[in-house]
Amino acid sequence: MKLFAIESSCDDTAAAVVEDGRRVLSSVVASQVFRHVEFGGVVPEIAGRMHCEAISRVAGEALTQAGLDIRDVDAVAVTAYPGLIGSLLVGVNFAKGLAMTAGKPLIPVHHLRGHIAANYISHPSLQPPFLCLVVSGGHSHIVEVTDYTSMRIIGRTRDDAAGEAFDKTARTMGLPYPGGVHMDRLAESGNPDAFTFPVPKVTGSPYDFSFSGLKTAVINTIHHMSQKGIELPRADMAASVRASVVNILTERFLLAANDLGYTKLLLAGGVSANSLLRRRMSELCAERGLTLFYPELSLCGDNAAMIGAQGYYEFLRGNIADMSLNARAERSIEL
Repeated sequence: MKLFAIESSCDDTAAAVVEDGRRVLSSVVASQVFRHVEFGGVVPEIAGRMHCEAISRVAGEALTQAGLDIRDVDAVAVTAYPGLIGSLLVGVNFAKGLAMTAGKPLIPVHHLRGHIAANYISHPSLQPPFLCLVVSGGHSHIVEVTDYTSMRIIGRTRDDAAGEAFDKTARTMGLPYPGGVHMDRLAESGNPDAFTFPVPKVTGSPYDFSFSGLKTAVINTIHHMSQKGIELPRADMAASVRASVVNILTERFLLAANDLGYTKLLLAGGVSANSLLRRRMSELCAERGLTLFYPELSLCGDNAAMIGAQGYYEFLRGNIADMSLNARAERSIEL
């Protein structure tokens, strides 16, 4: 079964053709980073307009790469939630028009479910059940995946996401957008023990995260050094913040895995590309006899291939939408 998929939840316009949820026949991503870099982050209004400008071209390129016409695919899948509402609407409306004119089923896909499904592409034999840590600029979840479309949130951030802590720290340090990537690179040459930051805990919720206090402590430290005329050791700061965030993520994730009896663990989302998170989780899983999976780097960021992968399983479940489908800025991964 061949699915044509569209992703436009934030600032990347993407289209792909995926076969049977595992094999990528084409994948095209049009990045907007060059436009948002001057603002230090994504400007929703600009993102929406740029999606409008790019989506037709990107969709055409994906079909051409796959050597197919829209009439050759079996269904159209699209990210319908969550994300920036203006960006989502561009993708959803384009997909609705495409599905209607081609007479194809329309499959709505949850963006975070797509991130998890990126692992099915990188690891074709992977099957649920498993426990997944989904970490990105806007989300930090521990998700129990009992089946391809049956998911339960075990833990979540109560305020800021892990990626938000990285991005805000990077911006305060004067690193270019996207900050998390540049901070990860800089941290490789720094001392992770140079600075000590608080480790927030959520009383009564051992698997939940809280990064707001950590982010504030980091920003206050940077501003305090600046006010006193002390030169900031940027590599050390980057390494210390990265280590703090990764330690929190791994501790809660492994605690949940132990308590729930999971030995198959996954990483997903944009922050799953973080080099220390990958190394640290690999080391800890090896020590404990656990199996760890994570997507190849090209599938960690937003892309349509992951939407096509999850869309296949949503289709098998019968999750088909009609032309009344609308985008939603927020919706739980549990649906």
